[in-house]
Amino acid sequence: MLERLELILDKEQINKFINTNILIVGVGGVGGACFEALVRLGIKKITIIDKDDFDITNLNRQILSKRSNIGHKKVFEAQIRAKDINPDILVDCKDMFLNEANINEIDFTKYEYIIDCCDTMTTKLLLIKKALEYNIKIISSMGTGNRVDPTKLELTNIWKTNYDPVAKAMRKMLRENNIKAKIPVLASTEQPIKIASRKPGSTSLVPNVAGFYIASYVFNDIINNGK
Repeated sequence: MLERLELILDKEQINKFINTNILIVGVGGVGGACFEALVRLGIKKITIIDKDDFDITNLNRQILSKRSNIGHKKVFEAQIRAKDINPDILVDCKDMFLNEANINEIDFTKYEYIIDCCDTMTTKLLLIKKALEYNIKIISSMGTGNRVDPTKLELTNIWKTNYDPVAKAMRKMLRENNIKAKIPVLASTEQPIKIASRKPGSTSLVPNVAGFYIASYVFNDIINNGK
């Protein structure tokens, strides 16, 4: 499945990427699209963490969701889809809600990249702490809800975000923990649409583009040796 990739990259670049061990936390809207992109790029091994099942409200935006898998575990459905694309891929599925009580069950020494696509602020902070502790590269997705324009997404660092309530809360938590690192994030410069519901609104556009954008960042960072 690498024939088309081999037309534009040399073998050293391809091998460097496909042999990188990546951890994705959250395979919903953003994380599912990111996972799909990495699988189709030929990654050999990847770990995914998510406790959720697919439900009918996921159909409008989550690339891994379909009516036939409503009620099924996201991580196992993601594995099935990946194997259907590349039978040789190794997908380590962890059906768990990652938090302070269980995060030490994860062997972070195995990973060279952490992709944070989860929704829980405390988990995001824990992942940043682990990335800094083990010197693992990380990129974190900020908010994509209540937005309609994917062209407003940008890669930046956590200290340079605007109009993003998730990033604002994240900065506060980092300051409280005396963390000053320039954590790479994907955020939107679009002001969120104000709605009455506490549940965020969404389209198929912003989360999926965000997921592919993050995959692109990780892919290009690896093949270009971080340049």
